[in-house]
Amino acid sequence: MKVKEIIFMVEEDPEGGYTARALGQSIFTEADTLEELKENIKDALKCHFDKDEEIPSIVRLHIVREETFAYA
Repeated sequence: MKVKEIIFMVEEDPEGGYTARALGQSIFTEADTLEELKENIKDALKCHFDKDEEIPSIVRLHIVREETFAYA
């Protein structure tokens, strides 16, 4: 059965760029920019799934960003 949607947890890498990890699948990729990351995710999906028709039609990016500020 084809999965319609796949979700990637996207985080800013402390050393620069971004990492993406699929939830529920063993897919991981990284890139310097979000646009590059999207292309790398497409490539990773092609490598992970045996047939093009098995690739989910919707890719959701859950972008996590940590930010700290002083309350004063």
